[in-house]
Amino acid sequence: MQHNSLNQHTNHQGSSYQVRYIDSVNAAAALFEALAPTQPFLQFAFWQALEQQQVIGKQTGWQISHILLEDAGHPIAFLPLFIKTHHRGEYVFDHSWADAYARHGLNYYPRLVSSVPFTPVTGERLLVAQGYALEQVWPVVFQAIQQLATQQQASSWHGLFIDPTLLSFLQGQSDLAIRSHCQFLWRNEGYAQFDDFLAALTAKKRKSIKVERQKIVQQGIEVQWIEGAQITFEEISFFYQCYANTYYVRGQRPYLTRDFFWQLVQTMPQQLLLVKASREQQGIAAALFFKDDQTLYGRYWGAVESVDCLHFEVCYYQGIEYAITQQLQFFDPGTQGEHKLIRGFAPVYTYSAHWLARPEFMQAVQDFCVQEKDYIDDYYQSALASTPFKQTP
Repeated sequence: MQHNSLNQHTNHQGSSYQVRYIDSVNAAAALFEALAPTQPFLQFAFWQALEQQQVIGKQTGWQISHILLEDAGHPIAFLPLFIKTHHRGEYVFDHSWADAYARHGLNYYPRLVSSVPFTPVTGERLLVAQGYALEQVWPVVFQAIQQLATQQQASSWHGLFIDPTLLSFLQGQSDLAIRSHCQFLWRNEGYAQFDDFLAALTAKKRKSIKVERQKIVQQGIEVQWIEGAQITFEEISFFYQCYANTYYVRGQRPYLTRDFFWQLVQTMPQQLLLVKASREQQGIAAALFFKDDQTLYGRYWGAVESVDCLHFEVCYYQGIEYAITQQLQFFDPGTQGEHKLIRGFAPVYTYSAHWLARPEFMQAVQDFCVQEKDYIDDYYQSALASTPFKQTP
């Protein structure tokens, strides 16, 4: 495990903070336990599974070098940090920036990335212990990012899907660029059942959804919800067959492994839900969802048979129905896809923060993000106008 210290910054008691670069989340276990994040992708068990099943690590292009900040030996802040040689599994695209470096004969890789691998979900990126404030820890963390960039000859740092608290703070930092993005989210407006949701839609869209759902029934397909604790190894194996197939049909290898998913079933079952579609008791499709006390997260899906409207049923309508049944406030179906709009999902902003080591490129990226925001704002408004809900008088 790699250890380094920075002693240039003092805390409110006059002593120095210590910075460690760690190659395993295990060193931050005490901080995770103290903070007890509720979002599944911020839980210690999720990060442990990523590491132990080797879906991240140097051999995958996700070389781990997390930043752990300590005060008198006690962990007080954690920033996930990866040294990356590619863009896969990030869902925020900066290929044009890499092209600009290449045109100038410069290396854009490696680059540093703070994100939850393979997970385009807004959440805490900088975990800070109670009793400490962002303005206390960020200067030390940012200095550690820059020091690692120098050591690794990395071009840049990218903080992806940052939460509103960190966003608000980083917007005041002149040495960063803040980039806007747009995704889609379903909100529970106090619906008691799926028909209440349908009643909020225009007649045309309501009829369209009913037709799509009826197609599944007419083909003799049944859909069941399997809560995490009831998911068997055979069921996770079938799900993985479906999930992997979505990559194989495109000539790609899946990011994640069956053993990764099975470890999650064993270590955090209360935050998993498997939706399985079958015909004559033979599985044909499956989707794995995550959940917390407010939100359902649609993440991984696949099918072994092509069936009209099956994706919409398994990934969207079943998720909406489950969220209503369980009185969850939100359903996050994943990134991209305007087809979500006509099925009741509305646009939401997401954000990322970026730092480039070369000042001339940093200025160019800041200018780009300002210009791009106008396009994102237009897209957001256009998407908002395309939602299927009745107009309120």
